[in-house]
Amino acid sequence: MAKITRSQRTKTSSVRSVPKKTAKAAKPLPKPAAKRVAKPKPWTAAEVFEAFSRFRKANPEPKGELEHLNPYTLLVAVVLSAQATDAGVNKATRALFAIADTPEKMLALGEDKVRDHIKTIGLYRNKAKNVIALSEKLIAEFGGVVPRTRAEIESLPGAGRKTANVVLNMAFGEHTMAVDTHVFRVGNRTGLAPGKTPLEVELGLEKVIPPEFMLHAHHWLILHGRYTCLARKPRCEVCLINDLCRWPEKTV
Repeated sequence: MAKITRSQRTKTSSVRSVPKKTAKAAKPLPKPAAKRVAKPKPWTAAEVFEAFSRFRKANPEPKGELEHLNPYTLLVAVVLSAQATDAGVNKATRALFAIADTPEKMLALGEDKVRDHIKTIGLYRNKAKNVIALSEKLIAEFGGVVPRTRAEIESLPGAGRKTANVVLNMAFGEHTMAVDTHVFRVGNRTGLAPGKTPLEVELGLEKVIPPEFMLHAHHWLILHGRYTCLARKPRCEVCLINDLCRWPEKTV
């Protein structure tokens, strides 16, 4: 008789599979906290008054360095000074203004001759076009006279806010603040009126400078930036306001 054998169940068939433990993902290291740069302490009203009192004492009647004969030639000189030095503009405009000191005379001279006079200045071709175009507009819309509002001056070819502020201040005695690269640097470096744009610095300076100093304020700041608070090697040792300045890298 044949032997009957029963199949045995394997032990593994009755045991439930246990999932393997997975390794825990490593937690990312926390990012180091960004270093906080302390903002310079704002100038007090007394400090601002003291700074401009010193500027006034050292140079009671500061003058702009662009040579001009009247409001029109001042306007032209400022338009030509964009991305150029005052000395370079003066060298080019002395002969030009001697023969063309009004919009009518400039138009009679013509663009080609204007270009020849200013060819030593950067971007002279486009600037010659602007000088002719602004002269035409002055005659057509303003009776050949430089207007006395910022908006009207800004409407002239080649003229922007800085140009308008310079003309309004120097030609008409308005309390405006023209912000060029020098004023922008001084306003930010000293902490007097920090700002990311020229307009921010302009409005900041107008806010803190007492009215009695505003007529000459932009000249004092331009000259300070041009000859003392230099971009690369500021002359802190001869700075009139080094004890008030908030710049952390002062050399004194």
